[in-house]
Amino acid sequence: MPYAVGQQQYPQEPQYQGPPQQYQQQPQQQYAQHPQQYPAEYQGYAPEHPQQPQHPQQLHPQHQQQYPVQQQHPHHQQPGYDGQPDQVWDTGQGQQAVPYGVDPYAQQAVAYPGETPDGYATDTAYPPPQPPGRRHLVPEPSTEWQDEVAEPEEESLLPAGGGGDGDEPPSGGRRGGRGKGKDGKSKGTKRTGSACLIAALVIVGAVGGVGYYGFSYVKAKLGMADDYTGEGTTSVDVEIPKGASLGQMGAILQKAGVVASAEAFVNAAQEHPKGSGIQPGLYPLRKQMSAKSVVEVMSDPSKLNVIIVAEGLRNVQVYGAIDKKLKLQEGTTAELAKREVKTLGLPAWAEEGQNIKDPLEGFLYPARYDLTTGITPQDLLKKMVKNATEKYAALGIEGKSKDLGLKSPLEVVTVASLVQAEGNKHEDYRKMAAVIYNRLKPTNNVTMQRLEFDSTINYIKGTSNINVSREETRSIEDPYNTYKVKGLPPGAISNPGIDALNAVLSPDKDGWMFFVSVDGNKTTFSKTLAEHNKLVEEFNARQAQKKQQQSGG
Repeated sequence: MPYAVGQQQYPQEPQYQGPPQQYQQQPQQQYAQHPQQYPAEYQGYAPEHPQQPQHPQQLHPQHQQQYPVQQQHPHHQQPGYDGQPDQVWDTGQGQQAVPYGVDPYAQQAVAYPGETPDGYATDTAYPPPQPPGRRHLVPEPSTEWQDEVAEPEEESLLPAGGGGDGDEPPSGGRRGGRGKGKDGKSKGTKRTGSACLIAALVIVGAVGGVGYYGFSYVKAKLGMADDYTGEGTTSVDVEIPKGASLGQMGAILQKAGVVASAEAFVNAAQEHPKGSGIQPGLYPLRKQMSAKSVVEVMSDPSKLNVIIVAEGLRNVQVYGAIDKKLKLQEGTTAELAKREVKTLGLPAWAEEGQNIKDPLEGFLYPARYDLTTGITPQDLLKKMVKNATEKYAALGIEGKSKDLGLKSPLEVVTVASLVQAEGNKHEDYRKMAAVIYNRLKPTNNVTMQRLEFDSTINYIKGTSNINVSREETRSIEDPYNTYKVKGLPPGAISNPGIDALNAVLSPDKDGWMFFVSVDGNKTTFSKTLAEHNKLVEEFNARQAQKKQQQSGG
């Protein structure tokens, strides 16, 4: 019996479970030839469908003749059933039992009452599968079908089809690339041009971005950051906080209008030998300075707009530095300190001594003091006294003074100032403190409780001579002359630092009684007068030789 698929009829090739039997082939003339054939890749296609449609198509025995091909039209249901058993045929997905005369691929959806729509008659449908007996037949596809059904195009590394667009395929072969439209122009040409344009824009943007950042990197590496030239214009004070990095310093300077860019300052600081040692503080600068000029100023501590009280400085030196930094008339700060001494925050025990030349001596604590805009000498003196008072309280000198054999905390500060003035190095401070304590003892029968320190003569005179003449030590009448007055001077002779203070609180216990400054840098200590006299003779011999060399004799 003929087999109906869509609008074609093909011979049925049944498969039997029992012994093979001969079955009659239908004449070749019974099969209608379809005017179109389909590519091989569509053969055997079997969309999902129920194995037993609810509306099977049947062929009446009287309708077993050829029908003309009718595209896009549903099948006619044929009434009746001839009672033939179901046939089994291979669909390419396993054997399935199908009722005789039923299209296994018919859609279940019913387009019209009493009709089953043809699922292969739509424009977008896949072609129906070939029956098993006809799958080996692959006719040459027609040109008309190729125009309507475009084959999947091959992937290309080039955008929009690459350069093979519109090429004619070789004779008898499959078309490659894109086909041509009805106007003869290659399909996808417009899209190819747009894609190339977009790709070109992306490439240009990428190259431009890389070039910009590359130039910026090279510019920074070569020190090509924005920079001014010259020494600047108007004056401006810039304060650099503690802990600021070079980059943060540059940002502050740029914001103040001093440098053109922070990068220029960082580059200049890295190239300068002392650029990494720039200290925080207030700097007197100018606007629109070159980064190199700014680094030159800021790397010089003397240009820093601060007051630095070094260990061992006397008050007269500190007063002069304040006048100079604040651009005041000489003597202004000294006069203010004398007049406003009771308003500067001194502790009550600071004025216990008599004949004190300067009650602030020993209370201007060694440290660095930043000069902010609008600061006054009185502000600075208050800060210094406050620092000293807090440090002395932290060391506990009030409670320890009695344990050291001293009369008051003021004498602790006085001893520390003497140790600071006579000791040249920190390792000498504890020995120097021992000398002072041993000479103050009532058992001292060599100097008779006199210290005999040259530093006290220099304090009276306002000098710093290493060699004080014997005549001076005997002729000067002053409470601070330790050659003539027993015990300590009335007050401190300098501003001691923390190491001198600690040495006073913990002196050496080896019984040092004498010392000689050999060359101004090295100090030699001794315990007996004989050892001391020998050292003094050696010192005098070196001094005489030095004078002779200086005179050219």
